[in-house]
Amino acid sequence: MDLIRTLTNAQMKDDLPEIKTGDTVKVSAKVVEGNRERIQVFEGTVMRLRGGGLGLSITVRRIASGVGVERTFKVHSPRIEKIEVVRHGVSNRAQLYFLRDRVGKQSSLRERRESAAEAAKSASAVAAKNASQAEANAATATPVHDTEVEVPVSEASTSVLNDETAEGSAVSEAPESAPVDSAAAQTTEKPAE
Repeated sequence: MDLIRTLTNAQMKDDLPEIKTGDTVKVSAKVVEGNRERIQVFEGTVMRLRGGGLGLSITVRRIASGVGVERTFKVHSPRIEKIEVVRHGVSNRAQLYFLRDRVGKQSSLRERRESAAEAAKSASAVAAKNASQAEANAATATPVHDTEVEVPVSEASTSVLNDETAEGSAVSEAPESAPVDSAAAQTTEKPAE
C-alpha cells in the first residue's frame, strides 16, 4: 500500500489553485496534431468535480458560437499544462447541471466576493511571496564591478603601431631640419647697426 501511495503522490501536481464548482477557469491542455504538439486553452465554468486524489477530474462548460461545449479534464494529467482561476463564482450545489438549460446572461453565476479577513490574508500571502522572491533574486545576483580588462594585442598590430609612430616621428622631425624660407628670415631679422 505504501508503494502505491508514494507512486500516486509523485504524480500529483502541487501547484494547482483551489478549484470549486462555479469558478471560471482557463485550462491549458496539450493537443497533438499529426507530429506537432501545441497548447490549447479552454475557458469556461466548472460544472462539477469528480473523484479525488490522482483521479480528480473537472467538467468545464462554455458557450462557443451559441452551442454549449463541455470537456472533462483529469486535473493531475501530464497533458494539462496549467489551470488558472479567472474568477470565483457563487454556487450552492456540487453539480451545476441547471446551466445546460440557461442561455445568455442567465448562464453566468454571481462572482464570489472575499470578506475583509480573506482579502487581508491573501494580500499578506502575496506580499510574503514577493518578498521571498526578491530575497532569492538578491542572493543569486552577482554585483557588477568596474574592472579593467586586458585586451591581448597581436604582434602584427604592434608592428603596425610601431611603423605609424616611427613615420609620425620622422614627419615631426622633418619640419625642424628643413631650410627656412629666406624671405621670412629677412622680415624677422633686424639689420645690425
